[in-house]
Amino acid sequence: MTTTGMDENRTEETRIALDPFVTDLDGESERLRAAGPLAAVELPGGVPVWAVTRHAEAKELLTDPRLVKDINVWGAWQRGEIPADWPLIGLANPGRSMLTVDGADHRRMRTLVAQALTPRRVERMRERIAALTDGLLDDLDDLKSAGADKADAGDAGAVVDLKAAFAYPLPMYVIADLMGIDEARLPRLKELFEKFFSTQTPPAEVIATLTELAGIMAATVAAKRAAPGDDLTSALILASENGDHLTDEEIVSTLQLMVAAGHETTISLIVNAVVQLSLHPDQRALVLAGKADWSSVVEETLRHSTPTSHVLIRFATEDVQVGDKVLPAGDALIVSYAAIGRDERAHGPTATDFDITRTSPNRHISFGHGPHVCPGAALSRLEATVALPALYTRFPNLDLAVPATELRNKPVVTQNDLFEVPVRLGASEG
Repeated sequence: MTTTGMDENRTEETRIALDPFVTDLDGESERLRAAGPLAAVELPGGVPVWAVTRHAEAKELLTDPRLVKDINVWGAWQRGEIPADWPLIGLANPGRSMLTVDGADHRRMRTLVAQALTPRRVERMRERIAALTDGLLDDLDDLKSAGADKADAGDAGAVVDLKAAFAYPLPMYVIADLMGIDEARLPRLKELFEKFFSTQTPPAEVIATLTELAGIMAATVAAKRAAPGDDLTSALILASENGDHLTDEEIVSTLQLMVAAGHETTISLIVNAVVQLSLHPDQRALVLAGKADWSSVVEETLRHSTPTSHVLIRFATEDVQVGDKVLPAGDALIVSYAAIGRDERAHGPTATDFDITRTSPNRHISFGHGPHVCPGAALSRLEATVALPALYTRFPNLDLAVPATELRNKPVVTQNDLFEVPVRLGASEG
């Protein structure tokens, strides 16, 4: 699907309209790559932007100082063409945090986050992640047993939604632990973040959703100021008091950013790995036999079925040449990781294949590149490399309960996110 749009005093561009219902992400990504390294696209809501679609050009642009995160550089924003209730406004303008600033301010905020989210703190989460995983697997065993009691004789096994029962709760419990968020808030946060990411959130609910999310994060920050704990929010508060100051607004926005990115990416990573291993039983057999590493499964999933399909938004402070096109000053750029991950120029002629046995180094950039690379990448990898082997150790015969063609993406243009993942668990081990 394409639309034609024309910016004032500019050459008419044929734009690829990103499907708000994400009915064919693979096909859309292929069309984006075919359009060249810089593709003219239209975001849901009729918002024209540009997309970088290839690996090499993305790495260059992600380190180009002419591309900034300040929304005030965006000509369409300056002209009042982006409504306050645009469904994606929370992603384009999420508040002042390390995601939305550059230069010295970015270094200041990122340094404080790095001081709080240390490799030691992440590694200390391993035992907690393993315990949470085991508890969720026990729950899956109970669901399987309850379903088997109701199944007809000869049934291949009860069907369980692996996303709802395992892939979703694990990252949410982990991020709640890490950030010191009251677990009683998690059901409401689930509802709010679904609205936050969705292209289908009614305009009347957009601002209310953003306001309530900010309120929950502000309440968490206030609680941790009053009673600090061994969590990242308390560490951020302490770091800001002992060094370069973070305002409450900056801490609240940083907390919201890390909760949003910290659970969504890992949910999709676990889900997409399970789907791909089900579609490639020969590769699943290799990893279960110890002939391939789980880290290879994780990295290939990140490349081939990247959890983040498009990241919003950077803005050009001057004209930037990209291939044979120009990203004009004042225009917005998104990074299309779903297209980039299967770029044959970076990953060879089999880039569209899922293959955990690749001999060439898998140098994907699915967690970003340059100054704004995802600070939670190590935690997401840790969760997946703990959860996936534990899942398959308990349920080595786990498989999709429906054809993969029946799996449906949620209407979220920024995440490669399925509604549900029905599986049959098979016999459990131990």
